[in-house]
Amino acid sequence: MSKVRTYEVDGEAITVESGSGNVFADLGLPNPKDRAFKADLALCIRRVMQAKGLTQTELGTLVGLPQPKVSALLRGRLAGFSIDRLLSILNRLGRNVEVRVQEEETADAHTMLVV
Repeated sequence: MSKVRTYEVDGEAITVESGSGNVFADLGLPNPKDRAFKADLALCIRRVMQAKGLTQTELGTLVGLPQPKVSALLRGRLAGFSIDRLLSILNRLGRNVEVRVQEEETADAHTMLVV
């Protein structure tokens, strides 16, 4: 749930709205939870790539993607990537992915990703 606060800075009222924790929901985009999950997976892929010291071309060779697709993935252009495809890429990089399904304790609970 977002909160709106007003501050006075140099005699001028500044209104600040804190986000919900999901930028895609805050922007009113469709399927915000799926988009956030895909973004988290893409970030994990980037971190594995950096930890292994791989180039985009080397990463692509390991996971079966051409370099331009790797570039798109790393820049957050995820429209061509399903959640299953991103999970498969992480598996090919030697990562086990665990998705936990639990009852939400609060209305603002979020999906948790463990890689």
